[in-house]
Amino acid sequence: QVQLVESGGGSVQPGGSLRLSCALSGRTFSSYTMGWFRQAPGKEREFVAAISGTGFTPFYADSVKGRFTISRDNAKNTVYLQMNILKPEDTAVYYCAAGWAYTSGSPYSRTNYDYWGQGTQVTVSS
Repeated sequence: QVQLVESGGGSVQPGGSLRLSCALSGRTFSSYTMGWFRQAPGKEREFVAAISGTGFTPFYADSVKGRFTISRDNAKNTVYLQMNILKPEDTAVYYCAAGWAYTSGSPYSRTNYDYWGQGTQVTVSS
């Protein structure tokens, strides 16, 4: 049984930082591209960041480049999203996703991902 469990969400003031974690069980972690998406109220779910199975290649949405960093620890089956200089527009539910790394699909696309976590709320407000 495949399971993705996210943690680390919460409330923070603008300019602050949070670190999200997501642990995968039930699959060989290094065989999966791991991604983070977010969904704000009334908006579609959007790509935030992704990382290749080896961890050598990260991908970022333009809106978070230079502020967010994605990383993974294949020994711990865990992917991280370090979020710095948070803005109110970063407020959303953040979802972790896993997609088979050996497909030709785009890491930016939701359709590339087979498994999703339950989501964790991030609120940026003064």
